Amino acid sequence: MRIIDSLDFIDTVEDGVFVTHEKSDKRYPLHQHQKGQLTYVEGGITYVTVDNITYVVPARYFFWIPSGVPHILKLSHSATVLRSLYFYTNDDDKSPFYNELGIYAASDLVIEMIAYTERWHDLMVDPQTPNFEFLQALKNILPSSINKNMQLQLPISDNPRMVKITDYLDIHFGKQLTLADISDKFNLSERSVSRLFQAELQVPFLQYLKALRIVKAIELLMKTEQSISEIANTVGYVTLGSFSNAFREFTGIRPLEMRNKREG
Repeated sequence: MRIIDSLDFIDTVEDGVFVTHEKSDKRYPLHQHQKGQLTYVEGGITYVTVDNITYVVPARYFFWIPSGVPHILKLSHSATVLRSLYFYTNDDDKSPFYNELGIYAASDLVIEMIAYTERWHDLMVDPQTPNFEFLQALKNILPSSINKNMQLQLPISDNPRMVKITDYLDIHFGKQLTLADISDKFNLSERSVSRLFQAELQVPFLQYLKALRIVKAIELLMKTEQSISEIANTVGYVTLGSFSNAFREFTGIRPLEMRNKREG
């Protein structure tokens, strides 16, 4: 059963856990459910959009979406497997973790426990079954098994002028672009472009460009065999050191660590 086909079933047993494991490269339109969603990304990259902000979730990371939060999912590659569990919410007040959107590097324990749940693929596990205690234990360890919440994000906008600029940046992110370059390209003053970024995306131009470059770098780390130096050059960094520092600023880890996660 595909995730999108499961939406009407996910909330049918209030105190149950629905389990699904799916390989896909599809986009799931805006939807929501009354259960908290734990999804582990195995291979590739997944993009989660909430409130017009797109968050990047690399392989060997998991994300948590609280109950009732509308979201869009997009998978970048046909080899990507989403291992998802939709949890009851009657104990969510035990930790702030359950009420916040979060993206986390998955520990070996969490990965193994989530993989084990594949035996209940497309099943609703309720408190009357022995399996429920295992799923309950998995939910309970999440707040104590996580490290930094990695929220690498790209805000989006429906403003036509903003869309043209961000589409251009999505193609030319590797060039040494400045605010003046964008202003000349789109026949706007630098002040107008700066105001447009602040008003529509709530970030300065250079901060958006840095985030976009790191997103592109993650895609290359996960999908290609390019060296880290080659990736740094491709996404617009002159030195490996400046690229590595920027990467760590956004993700909390070095590029080599993320490459190792793909290979792990």
